[in-house]
Amino acid sequence: MALLEELSGCKLLHSFKKSAHRIFRLNNIAKVLSFLEERNVKLVSIDAVDITDGNSSIILGLIWNIILFFQIKELTGNIRSQFPSSSSLSSIPTSSDSDTSFSSTPSEERQSAAITMRENSKAIKKLLQWIQRRTRKYGVAVQDFGKSWTSGLAFLAVIKSIDSSLVDMRKALLRTPRENLEDAFRIAHYSLGIPRLLEPEGKNRSFTFLIHELDAAYR
Repeated sequence: MALLEELSGCKLLHSFKKSAHRIFRLNNIAKVLSFLEERNVKLVSIDAVDITDGNSSIILGLIWNIILFFQIKELTGNIRSQFPSSSSLSSIPTSSDSDTSFSSTPSEERQSAAITMRENSKAIKKLLQWIQRRTRKYGVAVQDFGKSWTSGLAFLAVIKSIDSSLVDMRKALLRTPRENLEDAFRIAHYSLGIPRLLEPEGKNRSFTFLIHELDAAYR
């Protein structure tokens, strides 16, 4: 709730119930998930029970989805339109509400957005370079985070770079893209402990988190 207050400008902590009882912890997390779902933040395989039980993979997946959502909205300038004030979720104080509040000038905001975009671009480039180093030795060319992944070969090549015994690239060349994707997600889940966050025919924000998990497994 504190993280979302800081990112969204809406107040959530007023509804927080501090208690050692599980039911109250579940209720707190449920409010967070409901807040995100109402604003179309996709929550794949994430529920209050897993978070309350301390499932680290699920918690990381949730945090990563939050990062991606707010980063994208910040870059497009649409955060405030996604989080309007309401009776239950009021906006953060303005400069007239507090002597300690400060506002940025338009030029400062543009400069901050430009810096964020540059850093984001660097991060994406570094991640792409890491993937290219992992996959090129298996004859798989990854040029982007779109069409290069549709055949499933890129996922399988990254997995093979982590443990060569897990993937047979020759067999993969004879299979359909869907079969390769299914195989890649199954291997990642059962052999590397990476939760399945994607479906072969679907798109969601868990893609980058899955790549991050593959990176962590490699390291």
